Amino acid sequence: MKIIIFDDDPTGSQTVYGCPLLLNWDEQTLEKAFLKSSPLIFILANTRSLSSVLAVQKTREICSSIKKFFLRQGFSKDDYFYISRGDSTLRGHGVLEPEILAEELGPFHATFHIPAFLEGGRTTENGIHYLNGIPVHKTDFGRDNIFGFSTSDLAKWIEEKSFGKIQAENILHIEIKELDMAFNNEDGFKSLLSFLSKLENNISVVVDAKLPHHLETLARAIKVVSREKKFLFRTAASFINSLSELPPNPQDTADLVSLKSKNNQFEYKPGLIIVGSHVQLATDQLEVLMKDNSCEGLEIPVSKLADMFALEDSQEEILKLEKILLSKIDDILDVKKVPVLYTTREEIKFSSCSRRMNFGLELAEFMAILVGKINNKFGYIISKGGITTQLLLQKGLNFNQVDLKGQILPGLSIVKSTSNQYDLPVVTFPGNLGDEKTLLESFRLMESKS
Repeated sequence: MKIIIFDDDPTGSQTVYGCPLLLNWDEQTLEKAFLKSSPLIFILANTRSLSSVLAVQKTREICSSIKKFFLRQGFSKDDYFYISRGDSTLRGHGVLEPEILAEELGPFHATFHIPAFLEGGRTTENGIHYLNGIPVHKTDFGRDNIFGFSTSDLAKWIEEKSFGKIQAENILHIEIKELDMAFNNEDGFKSLLSFLSKLENNISVVVDAKLPHHLETLARAIKVVSREKKFLFRTAASFINSLSELPPNPQDTADLVSLKSKNNQFEYKPGLIIVGSHVQLATDQLEVLMKDNSCEGLEIPVSKLADMFALEDSQEEILKLEKILLSKIDDILDVKKVPVLYTTREEIKFSSCSRRMNFGLELAEFMAILVGKINNKFGYIISKGGITTQLLLQKGLNFNQVDLKGQILPGLSIVKSTSNQYDLPVVTFPGNLGDEKTLLESFRLMESKS
């Protein structure tokens, strides 16, 4: 049974490999994806970059395309698992998107909320979601300007994000002790099956997870009852791995690094690093990276761009800035260094969340188009930030679909176009992943001789 994942940014495939990531959902693109042997199809909806109104619109548009495709192919929407993949730090439209998917692809007997991303230190215990042992609402992510929240208690979080439509007292909970019992003995597993088989009316269920076997046990039980029950999932990346049951990737890190493209002399081309994410971790990682003498930074002046975007006729000014930045990138390449293109780290204040989100999209598109004009100069790109990466793939490189090759580090994927026209691998680097040295580590990996 194929698993269709609606990914709210392009990094949710960070625990799997060998599957298509779709940036378009026309019939031809869907048909190519469904012909692939992988059990997984990721649809890169990029809804985390959108307002709630536009996120609903985009989700319905994708569902409409899928349902039309199913109808023409004679497929049944009931023959698939559907996952709404969201951020393991709870940013995004975490309750709204599953609600729309339920309306479009349901009915479902239950919606499971499983934000654990074990590879990144995100765990859930007693219904409380943690980042490296800290309740996630107490971290910078809980104070996010757009998607902030006041509680790490997932039931209360669902109530908060549904504006009281889903009451915490009505939300069910699968605890670690129940999953351990189901893992350790047959009676415990039968008890879990019994619980799942009684779920009705798309009830919300919060799931604890601290270790891989918690998610694997749940996935095994869900597959047993899926003959009778239809479930929807809002999860981070780890559960996707458990549900798909992929064997270990036959390609190791050296194989993935060797995907870098070469010049006419069969030498690896230089790399490019772009950093658009504004979370504090991204800034810390950038600072560590810039201490490496083989890199040279190039700042995109965000305030200046904001002023340009506000002009009625902004194109001429934008092209002038583009020309300056492209020239500086060439200068960096001339001295045999790797350009690091990054946005000004200070965040601009906006009058509303929608204005801020619109500017974020405009900024990411500016970076994407800039890189798209010179992508043939590079052997690989490391792209930091979900929105940045989505628009790089979609608007900068004009990809309809990419193939996920695997991870060079835990949670850090490398993708390539399915078209023979492009031979440029892109490392998709989530804004919130790793520690302060992870960006530097990924750069050194990609620069290593394979």
